[in-house]
Amino acid sequence: QVQLVESGGGLVQPGGSLRLSCAASGIIFSIYAMDWYRQAPGKQRELVATISSGGSTNYLDSVKGRFTISRDNAKSTVYLQMNGLQPEDTAVYYCHVRRRERGTPRDYWGQGTQVTVSS
Repeated sequence: QVQLVESGGGLVQPGGSLRLSCAASGIIFSIYAMDWYRQAPGKQRELVATISSGGSTNYLDSVKGRFTISRDNAKSTVYLQMNGLQPEDTAVYYCHVRRRERGTPRDYWGQGTQVTVSS
């Protein structure tokens, strides 16, 4: 059974930093791209960052230069380092993986971790 467990959210002042972690189990972690999404109140969930199995990364334009996604295959964990946080970064952050099962893609999500940026 695939499980994704996020941690590291919290309350931070504008300009501050947080590091989110997502520990995966039930999958061969190293062969999958991993993503971080976020959902702010009243808004649709949006893709924040992606890291491929080979380590290539992509980011939402509004977080480029501030957020860094990384992975540790030995620990089956993906990270999101968030620097220069702003109130508009306030959201629930979700870890995501898409796995193909008998030819059909299936999405798995963590439970989410709240990030609140406020003075």
